[in-house]
Amino acid sequence: MKTIIDGLNKNFENRVRLGIMSALMVNDTLDFNALKDLLGVTDGNLASHLKALEKNELILVSKQFVGRKPNTTYKASDYGKSSFKKHLNALEQLLKDI
Repeated sequence: MKTIIDGLNKNFENRVRLGIMSALMVNDTLDFNALKDLLGVTDGNLASHLKALEKNELILVSKQFVGRKPNTTYKASDYGKSSFKKHLNALEQLLKDI
C-alpha cells in the first residue's frame, strides 16, 4: 500500500540540504562562501551537508584557483534536479491530500 510520504526523498529532509538544493536550482553555480552566507551556517555544517549531497550524486563539485586562492563551486546535477523536483512534487501532493 502506498503512503502519502512515499515520494519524499530522505536526502532533502534536513533544512540545510533543502536550502542548498533550493539555491542551486535557481543558480547555475554557487561557491562555498555564497552558500554559507545565504544559509547562515558554519563552515563545518555546510561542508558536511555538501559532502552528503555529493556522495549521493545530487550535486557536482568543481575546485579551481582564483589567483592564489582555492575556490570551490557547486552545481545541482541532472539527477539532483530531477530528484529535488520529485521531492517538491511529493510535498505539494502531501499538502493537497491533508
